[in-house]
Amino acid sequence: MLRSLLLALPLVLVAASAADIDCRNAMDQNTMNMCADKDYQAADKKLNELYAKLMTALDDAGYKAKLKAAEKAWIQYRDAECTFETAENEGGSIHPLVYSGCLTRLTDAHAKELQNYLTCWKNADKCGE
Repeated sequence: MLRSLLLALPLVLVAASAADIDCRNAMDQNTMNMCADKDYQAADKKLNELYAKLMTALDDAGYKAKLKAAEKAWIQYRDAECTFETAENEGGSIHPLVYSGCLTRLTDAHAKELQNYLTCWKNADKCGE
């Protein structure tokens, strides 16, 4: 049991330090990388919440299957796009920052699309607002 606790301790310390970082005053590359990842994690959480709401709103199994397939394809696209977009920084210390920035930008844009689907699904008169 003690061995398990000792193995988990570094993970707890990293998680605590990532939560405690001051992203407004980030000056070193490692901190900026962690802040960019934190932004991406927040965007991904929002996207997943919207996806879950949309899946709940869809009352047809066929629509749900199509949405699931579309999301899988979108994730593959997002990851491939960001890999391509950040290729010139690959191997550099800035790569995590620009890669996370790309993931965040595309995830935020997709979250807007899912929000629009959710709004429009049963309320066509409210689409585009």
